[in-house]
Parts: sequence; structure tokens; C-alpha cells
Amino acid sequence: MLLIPCTFFAQMSYADDSELANSVNFTQDIRPLLSNTCFKCHGPDEHTRFADLRLDTPEGATADLGGYRAIVAGDPDSSEAMQRILSNDPELMMPPPDSGRELSRQQKEQFAKWISSGANYEQHWSFKPIKSPPVPTSEEADGNPTHPIDAFIRRRLESLQLTPSQEADSSTLIRRVSLDLIGLPPTAEEAKNYLSSESPDKYMELVDRLLASPHYGEKWGRHWLDQARYADSNGYTVDSPRSIWLYRDWVINAFNDNMPFDEFTLQQLAGDLLPNPTQQQLIATGFHRNTLVNQEGGADKEQFRNESVVDRTNTTGAVWLGLTVGCAQCHTHKYDPLTHTEYYRLFAFFNQTQDINSISPQLQVTSELQREQLAELDEKIRSATAAVEARKQQLDSTISEPSSTDSMWTAITPKNITSAGGAVLTVLPDGSVLASGTNPNSEEYTVMFTSPLAQISAIKLETLVDSSLPKQGPGRANNGNFVLHEVGLKSTEQTAQWIDATADHSQNKFPIKHAIDCNFKTGWAINVTKGNMNVNREATLYCQPLESTDDKLEFQLTLTMANPQYSIGRFRLLISEADHQLIGLPDPELSRLTQIQTSLEADWKRINQSIPTTMIMSELKVPRETHRLIRGDFLRKGEPVTPGTPDFLPGIWSHEDNESRLLTRLDLAHWLIQEDNPLTARVTVNRIWMQLFGRGLVETENDFGLQGTPPSHPELLDWLASEFMTNGWSV
Repeated sequence: MLLIPCTFFAQMSYADDSELANSVNFTQDIRPLLSNTCFKCHGPDEHTRFADLRLDTPEGATADLGGYRAIVAGDPDSSEAMQRILSNDPELMMPPPDSGRELSRQQKEQFAKWISSGANYEQHWSFKPIKSPPVPTSEEADGNPTHPIDAFIRRRLESLQLTPSQEADSSTLIRRVSLDLIGLPPTAEEAKNYLSSESPDKYMELVDRLLASPHYGEKWGRHWLDQARYADSNGYTVDSPRSIWLYRDWVINAFNDNMPFDEFTLQQLAGDLLPNPTQQQLIATGFHRNTLVNQEGGADKEQFRNESVVDRTNTTGAVWLGLTVGCAQCHTHKYDPLTHTEYYRLFAFFNQTQDINSISPQLQVTSELQREQLAELDEKIRSATAAVEARKQQLDSTISEPSSTDSMWTAITPKNITSAGGAVLTVLPDGSVLASGTNPNSEEYTVMFTSPLAQISAIKLETLVDSSLPKQGPGRANNGNFVLHEVGLKSTEQTAQWIDATADHSQNKFPIKHAIDCNFKTGWAINVTKGNMNVNREATLYCQPLESTDDKLEFQLTLTMANPQYSIGRFRLLISEADHQLIGLPDPELSRLTQIQTSLEADWKRINQSIPTTMIMSELKVPRETHRLIRGDFLRKGEPVTPGTPDFLPGIWSHEDNESRLLTRLDLAHWLIQEDNPLTARVTVNRIWMQLFGRGLVETENDFGLQGTPPSHPELLDWLASEFMTNGWSV
């Protein structure tokens, strides 16, 4: 077995150590090889690590494993890893046959050369501090210095013996830059003006004009909204609409206002935690309210709250750090140096918000005009309310309230009662009248009675159910309904002038007032849209008082019902001489004042409902305890954890004297834009490059970790990231 590697090594032609070191690049050649074929079983995740061998760190790779070492620096023949890579024995060979992975001859040679040159590990390129590299010296054909971006690219092209493409002509250039900056092609007029311009600065003037266009924010805001997973609905099966468009507009305005990216970060991740946050800073926190909301019946709110926190953690890791932090939700990351516990320390930053699978908390965003209108209405409502209360007090002082409203009503004992339609009307022992026999197409009941009262100010009509009626009544229609078209009351000396009428229920479009409107085409009925229609009902009809000069004066009351077979089946009549206000009729002046108050309140409600709302982040007053979740299961809580950042990256700078306080989203946001954070600036400029050129300097825009592709132009990427921070994070 050992002859195989010896033969293999003998066939290799090694140069001196310096040449070997130059021929193999750890970042470009060796780390990708290890990451793709070894780290899954011999990487950061201690729970799935085989043979207690760790190849992602030099300490683990060179550790004594009981008489042998996976890597022996400078000696591939003694390195167990090299022996396994070259082995043909299925029980020993690495990667194992069932892994589906296999190293090429070139990769094996590179691995051997790397061990021979000292097996030096380097920090992963994206975790290294950002340092601005020197700009290559280069000149254009006219003698002017080359732009630094062109200088870096030109040097790379020259190393590959390639020459730059020809500069685009003016018509192509204006189209490209217009599409890149505002997402729209130039108009024919704009193209014509640009092509005919002889200004030496016409290109820069074009760029300035496009940057000043409102469409700039719309175009570039769209890319950010994709990162923010923006949506106008809640997702899941119900997928109902949500109001968060104010956040969308905030993003667009932020790009148009050239808000520095560091401030852009702070406001979106922790605008609510800034001192005395403004309305716009609160709106900005909508970034992390774009999570799904499950509105299905029976949904476990805590489960979906937890899923929202997971989403916020993973999105923050992808958008700002360019890392697949979500891979550590259930276990330590298989490839990147992010532990399971560190994931939940990041999770803890977002675990303190008030929303629990809910639309709330929301913010009403009131315009200046709306504020003025509401303030004016508030004052008017206060005045109207005071006027209503004053009128009520005035009425209370002038009208004596009886001990019982029942004492204000006297039942009528009919002296004579007739049916114009031929029905049989029977006076029952309780004084009510029951109709039977013929149920005519048109009916009018006439009741004659004398009054013991000094005057009659109101009539109460009670319609009553009875077992002899259809559906128990109180009407004689098949469904128990009736239509009362008109009520009349007179004596030999006077005719009642009706003032108003009220009822405990009226059918839609058949109000009680139709029974006193002198119109036989309208009337009062009692059908219902839900519930039971066949119950007792009552109506009160108010009139100008009719005087009763003596107890022998007769009164005549008529009930006219013109709908075929829709007459009242059973009824009782009562009279009153009391003031209208005591028996339920509102005071006209009080009604007028109340109507004014109601109208003002309706105006206030209408304006208030027109005020847009937006979903925002808001912190709990009492922090929620965070635990490491075993296998990512929200029901399986491990040990408690506190907010914190991964150990493989620089720590959080202290922004307060109190070192013992619990870290917040604001601390996390500050950490992301710290000068020593190696990822945020690199990730951001790479995304901008990708939007402009179709492919990033790092192709895997959301994975700057060990499984991601290395940058095609590392020095250019670092120069751009350094300039980004140096120039105030200006996008």
C-alpha cells in the first residue's frame, strides 16, 4: 500500500520551497478543496466530526491523533491525509467512495505541494481586515491617469495577456448608463441631445442628471427591497394584504437622498432604538417586518414568532455579512466557523420584539394637513360635547323623572272595534285585540275609546305573538309579518298631528316613521335579516297633545294596512299624557346638538381611517430569555444565551459605559458598520458591482464563507470596500 504514494511522489518534480509556495495558493487552491471534500466530516461541527479530526484549523490538522498526524508540515509522505487521498482501498480512501466526490490528479498534486511547502493556513480572505491596496500605475492613451477601477482591471487583463474592449460609442453609452442608474432607456430627445452635445463633461453631466432623477431611487430601491423580502401581503395560505408600502417609499427616498449606508443600516435594523426616534426612523424598521404572518386558524403564534426571528437572523447574516448563517440554526455550521450557540446569540438580538406572528405593532403616519384637520376637529368635538352635556343638564332640571316609565302609560279599553275587511276582532282579557277569520287584501281597524287622561300626547302600539297566528305572528302574513301603512287619531273636536315615531325594531326600508307620513305606499314592517322575527314588538307615536275635555269624549284610532293579507294579528294600545321627552322622544334641541357631535366625530373617524399605517419593530419592555434551540426546534430549549457576535469576527465596540447591559439590535447595527468589520463593506460593494455588470467580483453574493467563490479581483474588491467606508458610505 505504501508503495503507491511513494511512486506517486517520485513522479512529481518538486522545485525549491519558495517556488512551491508561489505555485500553490491556499485561498484559491487548497481551502476550496478542503471545504468541498473534507469539512463536512472534518470541519467545525463537532457533532458530525469523524475520527476527532478537524481540517479547518492548522491546530486540528497537525494534532497528534495517537501516533500519526493528518498533516505533517513539509512531509507529505508522513501525512495521513495524503496517504488516504492517494489510497485505492475503499475502506481507507478519502474522500470516501460513497461521498460522490473525487479529487483530480491536479488537486492531489496541489495538496502535496502545499504540504511540502509547509502546509501554511491562511485566514479566509473575507474574514481578513479590509486594507486599501496601492492602485496600479496606469495611464490612458491621452496621458491622463487611469481611473483606479480601470487600473486594477487592466493589470489583471495584462497578466492574462488580454486587452480591454473598445470604449462604447455615445449612443450605446447613454443607453447603458440610463438603464443602470434609473432602469429606463433614454428618450429619443435625451439621446439626441447627448449625441449632439460637444461638452467635454457631457458624460458626467449625464450621470449627475440621472442620479438626480426620482427614478434612480426606484431602480436601486427595488434591488434592496428584494434583499428585504418586501411584499404587500402576509404570505401563507390566507395571504391577506398588509400595509407596509411606507417602508418601500422610505427605501426609495433614502436612495434618492443618498443616505449614507451606515445610517441606512442603523435606521432599518434599530431605528426604534435610536434616541427619540423620528417617524421616518420608525418607518425604516419595516425592513424586518417583512416576515410572513400566518393568519390561519389554529396557528401556533409562538411557533411562527420563532420562525420570524429565524428569518430575521438569517436575512441579516446574508444581507450584511454575506454568510449562510442559517446553516447553523440546527447545528454548528459544516463549513464556516460559526457555532450552533453563536447562531442563537445572533438570534437573541431579534428575540426581544413585541410582534408575535402579528400585524402589530403599527405606526400611523399622519401628514401635516391631517394633523391640522384632526386638531381642529378635536376642538370642535370638545365644544359640541360640552353643548350636548349642557342641554342634558338643562332638561334634567326642568323635567321631573317619574319613578317608573310604566306609570306614564294607560291601557285603552275599546268601546267598539271594527274591521273594514271583515276580520273577526276579539278583545282578550289582557285588553289586547286578536284578529281571526277573513284575512283580506286591504284592511283598516277602527278602535273607539274614551280617555281618563287630561290629554293624549302619545300612542303606544304593541304587536303581540299568538299561537293562532302564522308562525305565531304577530302579523297575519304567512311568515308572521305585517305592514302598517298609516295610523290615525282624532276626536270629535281635534285630529292628531304626528310629530315623530320610534320602534324597538323596523324592517329594512320599512321604518316606523312611514306609518305617520300620510303615504299609503309606505309602511312599518318587522322582518329581520337574522334572528327571529316572530316576537313581540312595540312602536310609540308622538303627537301634538289632544285635550280630553271630559271622560265621555270619544276618540277614534285607525290602523290602515293596504298590503294583501299583511294585517296585524294581535295588538294592544296604550296612551300617555306625559312630556314626550319622558316617554322616549328625544328633545329636538338635544337631537340637533347630538347630530352635530355625531357628524364631527364621523369626520374625525373618516380622516383618521385615511391615515396610512405601516408595520414597525418595537422592543419589549422586559427582555425575553433566549435559549439555544436543540436542532432548531422551538419546543426543545437548551441552555440560555445572551446577544452576541461570532468569535471569528471582531467584537462589538462598546457604545455605552454600562458593560453589563444586555446588547440590543442597535449594538448589532453599529457592529455591522464598524471599521474593523471585514464583511459589510465588501458584501455591499460586491452587490452594487453585480447590479451594474451582471456578475459580482464574488459570484456567490450571499456566501462570502468557505463554500463561496473567491473574488476574481481581490485587490479591486478591497479597494472598493475601503473607498466605500472612507467616503462616508455613500452609495
